[in-house]
Amino acid sequence: MTPDPLVLVIEDDANLRQYLNTTLRSHGFRVEEATTWEEGKKLTLQLGPDVLLLDLGLPDGDGLSLARELRAVSRVPIIVVSARGREEDKVLALDMGADDYITKPFGSGELLARIRVALRHSADPSAPPPSVVEVAGLRMDFLMREVTMNQKPVRLTKNEFDLLAVLIRHAGQVLTNGQLLQEVWGDSSRAHATYVRVYMRSLRKKLEADPTRPRLLLTELGIGYRLKPDK
Repeated sequence: MTPDPLVLVIEDDANLRQYLNTTLRSHGFRVEEATTWEEGKKLTLQLGPDVLLLDLGLPDGDGLSLARELRAVSRVPIIVVSARGREEDKVLALDMGADDYITKPFGSGELLARIRVALRHSADPSAPPPSVVEVAGLRMDFLMREVTMNQKPVRLTKNEFDLLAVLIRHAGQVLTNGQLLQEVWGDSSRAHATYVRVYMRSLRKKLEADPTRPRLLLTELGIGYRLKPDK
Protein backbone atom coordinates (compact mmCIF):
# COMPACT_ATOMS: atom_id res chain seq x y z
CA MET A 1 0.00 0.00 0.00
CA THR A 2 1.12 3.55 -0.73
CA PRO A 3 1.90 5.39 2.54
CA ASP A 4 0.05 8.56 3.42
CA PRO A 5 1.80 11.74 2.25
CA LEU A 6 4.43 13.00 4.67
CA VAL A 7 4.38 16.69 5.61
CA LEU A 8 7.39 18.20 7.35
CA VAL A 9 6.47 21.26 9.43
CA ILE A 10 9.39 23.63 10.10
CA GLU A 11 7.95 26.03 12.66
CA ASP A 12 9.15 27.29 16.07
CA ASP A 13 5.70 28.32 17.37
CA ALA A 14 4.50 25.42 19.53
CA ASN A 15 0.81 26.35 19.32
CA LEU A 16 0.87 26.56 15.53
CA ARG A 17 2.78 23.29 15.28
CA GLN A 18 0.12 21.58 17.40
CA TYR A 19 -2.66 23.03 15.23
CA LEU A 20 -0.95 21.95 12.02
CA ASN A 21 -0.19 18.50 13.40
CA THR A 22 -3.78 17.92 14.50
CA THR A 23 -5.28 19.29 11.28
CA LEU A 24 -3.02 17.35 8.97
CA ARG A 25 -3.25 14.03 10.81
CA SER A 26 -7.05 14.28 10.90
CA HIS A 27 -7.00 14.50 7.08
CA GLY A 28 -4.79 11.48 6.50
CA PHE A 29 -1.30 13.01 6.43
CA ARG A 30 1.77 11.85 8.30
CA VAL A 31 3.55 14.69 10.09
CA GLU A 32 7.10 15.34 11.25
CA GLU A 33 8.23 18.52 12.99
CA ALA A 34 11.33 20.68 13.14
CA THR A 35 11.76 23.85 15.18
CA THR A 36 15.01 25.27 13.76
CA TRP A 37 16.74 25.98 10.45
CA GLU A 38 19.36 23.27 10.99
CA GLU A 39 16.88 20.64 12.12
CA GLY A 40 14.60 21.46 9.20
CA LYS A 41 17.36 21.00 6.65
CA LYS A 42 18.54 17.76 8.27
CA LEU A 43 15.07 16.20 8.40
CA THR A 44 14.25 17.27 4.85
CA LEU A 45 17.30 15.46 3.52
CA GLN A 46 16.82 12.43 5.79
CA LEU A 47 13.07 11.90 5.42
CA GLY A 48 12.36 13.10 1.89
CA PRO A 49 8.94 14.57 2.78
CA ASP A 50 6.19 14.96 0.19
CA VAL A 51 5.47 18.57 1.21
CA LEU A 52 7.30 21.08 3.38
CA LEU A 53 5.55 23.79 5.44
CA LEU A 54 8.17 26.43 6.18
CA ASP A 55 8.06 29.38 8.55
CA LEU A 56 10.36 32.26 7.66
CA GLY A 57 11.11 33.47 11.19
CA LEU A 58 13.18 30.61 12.57
CA PRO A 59 15.35 31.14 15.68
CA ASP A 60 18.67 30.20 14.05
CA GLY A 61 18.23 31.48 10.50
CA ASP A 62 15.89 32.94 7.93
CA GLY A 63 13.54 30.55 6.17
CA LEU A 64 14.25 32.21 2.82
CA SER A 65 17.84 31.02 2.86
CA LEU A 66 16.65 27.53 3.82
CA ALA A 67 14.23 27.48 0.89
CA ARG A 68 17.06 28.48 -1.45
CA GLU A 69 19.41 25.78 -0.13
CA LEU A 70 16.77 23.04 -0.25
CA ARG A 71 15.65 23.94 -3.75
CA ALA A 72 19.21 23.43 -4.97
CA VAL A 73 19.19 19.78 -3.83
CA SER A 74 15.53 18.76 -3.62
CA ARG A 75 12.30 18.97 -5.62
CA VAL A 76 10.10 18.85 -2.49
CA PRO A 77 7.20 21.33 -2.74
CA ILE A 78 7.81 24.19 -0.31
CA ILE A 79 4.82 26.09 1.06
CA VAL A 80 5.83 29.12 3.09
CA VAL A 81 3.63 29.75 6.13
CA SER A 82 4.48 33.19 7.48
CA ALA A 83 3.15 36.26 9.25
CA ARG A 84 5.06 38.42 6.77
CA GLY A 85 2.32 39.72 4.55
CA ARG A 86 4.19 42.27 2.46
CA GLU A 87 4.14 41.79 -1.29
CA GLU A 88 7.92 41.93 -1.55
CA ASP A 89 8.26 39.11 1.01
CA LYS A 90 5.94 36.90 -1.02
CA VAL A 91 7.69 37.62 -4.31
CA LEU A 92 11.12 37.01 -2.75
CA ALA A 93 10.03 33.69 -1.24
CA LEU A 94 8.71 32.46 -4.58
CA ASP A 95 11.86 33.62 -6.35
CA MET A 96 13.98 31.79 -3.75
CA GLY A 97 12.34 28.49 -4.62
CA ALA A 98 9.10 28.32 -2.63
CA ASP A 99 6.12 26.90 -4.53
CA ASP A 100 3.41 28.71 -2.60
CA TYR A 101 2.91 31.25 0.21
CA ILE A 102 0.21 31.40 2.90
CA THR A 103 -0.06 34.37 5.24
CA LYS A 104 -0.94 33.80 8.89
CA PRO A 105 -3.65 33.57 10.09
CA PHE A 106 -5.21 31.11 7.65
CA GLY A 107 -8.00 28.54 7.61
CA SER A 108 -7.51 24.80 7.51
CA GLY A 109 -9.48 24.57 4.25
CA GLU A 110 -7.10 26.90 2.43
CA LEU A 111 -4.05 25.11 3.82
CA LEU A 112 -5.30 21.66 2.79
CA ALA A 113 -6.20 22.92 -0.69
CA ARG A 114 -2.70 24.36 -1.18
CA ILE A 115 -1.15 21.06 -0.04
CA ARG A 116 -3.31 19.08 -2.47
CA VAL A 117 -2.19 21.35 -5.32
CA ALA A 118 1.46 20.89 -4.34
CA LEU A 119 1.06 17.11 -4.25
CA ARG A 120 -0.58 17.04 -7.68
CA HIS A 121 2.24 19.05 -9.23
CA SER A 122 4.94 16.82 -7.74
CA ALA A 123 3.21 13.46 -8.28
CA ASP A 124 5.44 12.43 -11.21
CA PRO A 125 7.74 15.18 -12.50
CA SER A 126 9.23 12.83 -15.09
CA ALA A 127 5.87 12.02 -16.69
CA PRO A 128 4.98 13.92 -19.88
CA PRO A 129 2.25 16.53 -19.40
CA PRO A 130 -1.23 15.53 -20.59
CA SER A 131 -2.24 16.68 -24.06
CA VAL A 132 -5.68 17.77 -22.84
CA VAL A 133 -6.43 19.51 -19.53
CA GLU A 134 -9.84 20.49 -18.17
CA VAL A 135 -10.29 22.91 -15.25
CA ALA A 136 -13.49 24.61 -14.10
CA GLY A 137 -15.22 24.45 -17.49
CA LEU A 138 -12.05 25.38 -19.36
CA ARG A 139 -10.64 22.76 -21.76
CA MET A 140 -7.25 23.06 -23.45
CA ASP A 141 -6.02 20.71 -26.16
CA PHE A 142 -2.27 21.37 -26.35
CA LEU A 143 -1.66 19.28 -29.47
CA MET A 144 -4.47 20.85 -31.50
CA ARG A 145 -4.02 24.23 -29.75
CA GLU A 146 -7.75 24.45 -29.20
CA VAL A 147 -9.59 26.01 -26.26
CA THR A 148 -13.21 25.74 -25.20
CA MET A 149 -14.99 27.39 -22.30
CA ASN A 150 -18.17 25.67 -21.15
CA GLN A 151 -18.04 23.68 -24.42
CA LYS A 152 -17.91 26.83 -26.56
CA PRO A 153 -14.83 27.41 -28.79
CA VAL A 154 -12.56 30.29 -27.79
CA ARG A 155 -10.15 31.82 -30.29
CA LEU A 156 -6.82 32.83 -28.76
CA THR A 157 -3.71 34.41 -30.18
CA LYS A 158 -0.41 32.53 -29.83
CA ASN A 159 0.68 34.52 -26.78
CA GLU A 160 -2.74 34.24 -25.16
CA PHE A 161 -2.68 30.47 -25.63
CA ASP A 162 0.88 30.15 -24.31
CA LEU A 163 0.11 32.27 -21.25
CA LEU A 164 -3.04 30.32 -20.47
CA ALA A 165 -1.14 27.05 -20.96
CA VAL A 166 1.36 27.98 -18.25
CA LEU A 167 -1.41 28.97 -15.85
CA ILE A 168 -3.50 25.84 -16.43
CA ARG A 169 -0.52 23.51 -16.07
CA HIS A 170 0.08 25.11 -12.68
CA ALA A 171 -3.60 25.45 -11.72
CA GLY A 172 -3.95 26.62 -8.13
CA GLN A 173 -0.34 27.75 -7.89
CA VAL A 174 0.73 31.40 -7.64
CA LEU A 175 3.03 32.40 -10.51
CA THR A 176 5.01 35.63 -10.37
CA ASN A 177 5.04 38.12 -13.22
CA GLY A 178 8.70 37.25 -13.75
CA GLN A 179 7.95 33.53 -14.05
CA LEU A 180 5.19 34.17 -16.58
CA LEU A 181 7.36 36.52 -18.63
CA GLN A 182 10.15 33.94 -18.72
CA GLU A 183 7.86 31.06 -19.68
CA VAL A 184 5.97 32.88 -22.44
CA TRP A 185 8.28 35.55 -23.81
CA GLY A 186 11.77 34.50 -22.64
CA ASP A 187 14.68 36.50 -21.30
CA SER A 188 14.47 39.21 -23.97
CA SER A 189 11.18 40.49 -22.53
CA ARG A 190 12.28 41.27 -18.97
CA ALA A 191 11.85 45.00 -19.52
CA HIS A 192 8.25 44.61 -20.65
CA ALA A 193 6.43 43.90 -17.40
CA THR A 194 3.17 45.21 -18.92
CA TYR A 195 2.96 42.22 -21.27
CA VAL A 196 1.46 39.92 -18.65
CA ARG A 197 -1.12 42.46 -17.49
CA VAL A 198 -2.24 43.26 -21.05
CA TYR A 199 -2.65 39.62 -22.06
CA MET A 200 -4.36 38.67 -18.81
CA ARG A 201 -6.91 41.41 -19.45
CA SER A 202 -7.50 39.97 -22.91
CA LEU A 203 -7.86 36.40 -21.59
CA ARG A 204 -10.40 37.51 -19.01
CA LYS A 205 -12.51 39.19 -21.70
CA LYS A 206 -12.62 35.90 -23.59
CA LEU A 207 -13.00 33.46 -20.68
CA GLU A 208 -14.69 35.18 -17.74
CA ALA A 209 -18.45 35.75 -17.49
CA ASP A 210 -17.62 39.12 -15.89
CA PRO A 211 -14.03 40.20 -16.70
CA THR A 212 -14.17 42.88 -14.00
CA ARG A 213 -14.88 40.24 -11.33
CA PRO A 214 -12.81 37.24 -12.45
CA ARG A 215 -13.48 33.86 -10.84
CA LEU A 216 -10.99 31.79 -12.81
CA LEU A 217 -7.97 33.97 -13.58
CA LEU A 218 -7.14 35.59 -10.25
CA THR A 219 -4.70 38.41 -9.46
CA GLU A 220 -2.32 37.97 -6.53
CA LEU A 221 -1.62 41.64 -5.79
CA GLY A 222 2.00 42.60 -6.17
CA ILE A 223 3.00 39.03 -7.03
CA GLY A 224 1.39 37.71 -10.17
CA TYR A 225 -1.55 35.49 -11.09
CA ARG A 226 -3.21 32.18 -10.28
CA LEU A 227 -5.70 30.04 -12.17
CA LYS A 228 -8.28 28.84 -9.67
CA PRO A 229 -8.98 25.11 -10.16
CA ASP A 230 -12.69 25.37 -9.38
CA LYS A 231 -15.33 28.06 -9.16
